[in-house]
Amino acid sequence: MTVADRSLPARLRHEPLTLQTPVPLLTNLFIMERQQLGALVMPDPMQAGEQTAAVGQAAAWWNLLPVALIVSDGTGGIRRWAKAAPELLGYDTGEVIGRDITDLVLPDHRREARAVHDAVAAGRSVTGQFRMRHKNGSTIGMEVWGCPVAAQGGEGWDVLLLAADAREARQAREVGGLLDALFARSPVGLAIFDTELRFQQVNRALEAMNGLPAAAHIGHRPSEVLPGVNSEQMEAAMRRVLVTGDPVVNFRRIGRTPASPDHERVWSCSYFRLEDAGGEPLGINASIIDVTTQEKSEREAAAGRQRLALLNEATLRIGTTLDAARTGQELADIAVPRLADIATVDALADLTEATEPMTSLWGGAALRRLGKAPARGHAAADILTPVGRTLHFPAGAPYAQAVIDRRPFLLRRIDSRAVAQAAPYSSIPERLRSLGVTSMMMVPLTARGLVLGVATFLRDGDRPAFDAADLALASDLAAHAAVCIDNARLYHREHDVALTLKRSMLPSFPKPPAGIEIAHCYRPASDVHEVGGDWFDVATLAPGKGALVIGDVMGHGIQAAAIMGQMRTTVRAFTHLDLPPDQLLHHLDDALQELDSPLLATCLYGICDCTACRCWLGRAGHPPPALVTPDGSARLLDLPAGAPLGIGGIRFTTTEVALEPGSIVVFYTDGLIETRGIDLDQRLDELIRLLTGAHNDLNQLCDTLMDRFAPSPAEDDITILAARIGTPTASPGRTADAPQRDP
Repeated sequence: MTVADRSLPARLRHEPLTLQTPVPLLTNLFIMERQQLGALVMPDPMQAGEQTAAVGQAAAWWNLLPVALIVSDGTGGIRRWAKAAPELLGYDTGEVIGRDITDLVLPDHRREARAVHDAVAAGRSVTGQFRMRHKNGSTIGMEVWGCPVAAQGGEGWDVLLLAADAREARQAREVGGLLDALFARSPVGLAIFDTELRFQQVNRALEAMNGLPAAAHIGHRPSEVLPGVNSEQMEAAMRRVLVTGDPVVNFRRIGRTPASPDHERVWSCSYFRLEDAGGEPLGINASIIDVTTQEKSEREAAAGRQRLALLNEATLRIGTTLDAARTGQELADIAVPRLADIATVDALADLTEATEPMTSLWGGAALRRLGKAPARGHAAADILTPVGRTLHFPAGAPYAQAVIDRRPFLLRRIDSRAVAQAAPYSSIPERLRSLGVTSMMMVPLTARGLVLGVATFLRDGDRPAFDAADLALASDLAAHAAVCIDNARLYHREHDVALTLKRSMLPSFPKPPAGIEIAHCYRPASDVHEVGGDWFDVATLAPGKGALVIGDVMGHGIQAAAIMGQMRTTVRAFTHLDLPPDQLLHHLDDALQELDSPLLATCLYGICDCTACRCWLGRAGHPPPALVTPDGSARLLDLPAGAPLGIGGIRFTTTEVALEPGSIVVFYTDGLIETRGIDLDQRLDELIRLLTGAHNDLNQLCDTLMDRFAPSPAEDDITILAARIGTPTASPGRTADAPQRDP
């Protein structure tokens, strides 16, 4: 042993011990013991120096090994015999109270024991080792810690002795040393808090994380030491641990510390309660790990999953129709609020031009607003141009330049400098900034090498500024929408070409023979559906004798319109040969098979003779004609259906039908009677009911059939050809198309 007081014998020397337990934690142990010893007054271990702290160490070991607690008066008489004293030395309390403390020490050590006792009674703290006699006669090496306590009479000091088996105490110190080394060298931040949540001990790793020395921590709460992190939430979590005893794992501490004041970091914290042998809380043990990199990776992965989910959803929600305006609105709707707070979609004012749209931009840009979200109710969005309006930008304006450059544009922060560039062209940017808009992206709508417009995304309030990942997501959304808008553009262009081609091939002013009154009506499929291959024609064969024909080329678009034109020309050539319907259909079938791009087609051909009051009819897979007699009764003519033209090898049949003068024959295409979800026979029955009755005006009859039967929007072309046969007083029929209704 080393000697702290040279007046003591060499074997009875003070041995200051390294403090193994935080001093405030020892204070709690002394307080607990003070409650057990009643009026016993002990020195404050935070002020009594290392020797008293060593005594506190023995108290801290009560949870680890048996420790005897002995109190004697100034003369050495034993006054208390507690804790593990009976267990260690075998004597009951009644057997030792009043005896001199040195009686328990082997004779060879009594002088040293007396010196220790007297030193403590004089107000000093002492440690030492002695051989003591067990009641059963055996000897035991004891390590003793002595501390003065106030005498019962109020004057002088009594002696508090804490004694433990020397061998077990040595082992406890070794274990404590290992724990101290682990605590000090652990790469994980470690801290011990008292029940008031004040730091009592921190290791070097935590000092480095917080950028503060241990002295700046000790005795202070986290909210006092680290105001830059979510300390209040940390303390609330630790209080729950103190109250419930349930540990908290992976609590996220977020913020900035003096170690890295310019960067926000994330730490994973775990807390568990420190307890005494009776389960009473002594404090909190905390472990802290810096997980900033992991958190960043997790956030990036989560953001990536969210972007992928948004893109997947976009493929389902954008481009649901071939309507460019609706597609633009769908893009705006899906971007808000998941990507932006405000979104607008603008397309070049004329997307139907066959030329490169970019050629018109060098003189400026005229853009039509296709979509905006939110449409209303948002202060910043409300000042933007509404959907359907056209915006005009000079070539030098930033908005037009973004379209011309064909590159996405990211403005992380909308500041006065950025607004100044647009100020000569518009006051909107400055107004947006004043309303809290903070960040912007502009992404061109590009498809098949053409720039069709631009999508703009804005953020306001406290949302983070747009970054490169947001720009990439916006570009992907815009690219998908651009393809859908371009598909709509190309479809409508083809639709218009096909419709123009078809109208040019249909008879504008058909001339029926004398004695036959005709009316016709044609309605193309709506813009949502492609133009079909419906057609009709009327030809004069002889005075009072004419040919009526109606057909439908299977398919849609320009090809169907072109083949329809060829069929009409072929039929008109065969008509002048005055062939019966079955032969004409046979030749038409052969001609259709010889086309470079053969398609199937249906056809109904009839020859009407007013003089003979007869009609000869032939069908090639076409819906049956209807007959309305002068008395107003109506029925479908029962004709062999035949097969569509273009199959080849099919025999067609001519059916002769007797007609009363003034009878009406009605030809029509399948678009009139075929409707999704309704049985065909039901539609034919409804057609007959509508035809039943007197019809003085064939034009009105065609209009009525079109209005009552044509679905809106029309899914297919509809053509109606009505002829009154043998009416002596027939007035010239209307030869122009019936007024077309909007699909």
